[in-house]
Amino acid sequence: MGRKRTAGLYERNGVWHIDKQIRGIRICESTGESSLAKAEEYLAKKTEEVRQAVVYGVRPKRAFRRAATRYLNENQQKRRIADTALHLKQLDPYIGHLPIESVHIGTLQPFIEARRKQGIKTKSINLALGVVRHILNLAASEWLDGNNLTWLHTPPKIKLLPVTDARKPWPLSWEEQARLFKELPTHLARMALFKVNTGTRDKEVCYLRWEWEVAVPELGTSVFIIPEDRVKNGEERLLVLNRVAMSVIEEVRGEHADYVFTYRDHPIATMNNSGWRSARKRAGLSQVRVHDLKHTFGRRLRAAGVSYEDRQDLLGHKSGRITTHYSAAELESLIDAANRVCGENSRKSPALVLLKQKAVTREVLTA
Repeated sequence: MGRKRTAGLYERNGVWHIDKQIRGIRICESTGESSLAKAEEYLAKKTEEVRQAVVYGVRPKRAFRRAATRYLNENQQKRRIADTALHLKQLDPYIGHLPIESVHIGTLQPFIEARRKQGIKTKSINLALGVVRHILNLAASEWLDGNNLTWLHTPPKIKLLPVTDARKPWPLSWEEQARLFKELPTHLARMALFKVNTGTRDKEVCYLRWEWEVAVPELGTSVFIIPEDRVKNGEERLLVLNRVAMSVIEEVRGEHADYVFTYRDHPIATMNNSGWRSARKRAGLSQVRVHDLKHTFGRRLRAAGVSYEDRQDLLGHKSGRITTHYSAAELESLIDAANRVCGENSRKSPALVLLKQKAVTREVLTA
């Protein structure tokens, strides 16, 4: 006669499951075991965990990997969840196996040192540390188990690292702009000229779509409304076009049915490609990043006396205002502000002349 199985265990599809009341708490879960003996060991462990929690308030051990998995599962709707998942993947070899109460700045040091050896900037390391801190705060404040205990008693203090290696912005002078744009291939020169006159981010200009263009007949122009899921700060962005930016739009209009800027009939994933890096090297401006074009626009707006509020709107910064709902008069004011950075004569600015020269050369070569 076979031995009697432990009460509260039942077999389903070759795997033993638990369905049992333990000190008033019902446990319903799979043991993950096909062996009855191992399943009984698992049940005994769960029983002791419940007893410790109910009688003594002792929390069961939970690995950080489990907390990370819960966080990812509960936050799939977040815009930057893919970035968070990447940080957690990078952290996992260092702290994934540790109990959450053993995760602190000390146990994070191997991760920090390894990332620094890889040449990763402090800002990126801090983003990963911030993810760990947020998860541990949730474990100590919001996540309750079946015993009505939080996963963690007290979250550790994880201070972010002082940022000493951040590269300072490099707003371009007019002479540097002309020198750089002269070296860029035509498709990147267009995008750069548009970017330095609109303050768009890399992804915003790379994936700008015609369907986002909105006509403003009262002013004889148009604007673009970039959807919130395509904007870093999660808010719809109004993209105002000054004279130079509009000239770029008119030059590329009709080249592609969906995307404003393309290369060989395809959107460009990033402006920071080999063409950009080679051009800036030839121009003697290896320190200039694509994002510096946005800084250049912002610096020129400030130098032109554009108000702080208008600069926020033109640069797409989060402000708390409903920045895509404007009257024609308000739009006209923003367009006028954006036109202040076109140069003394926007129709003959070095960059715009250069772009038109490239277009003429292309027509001659293809004739």
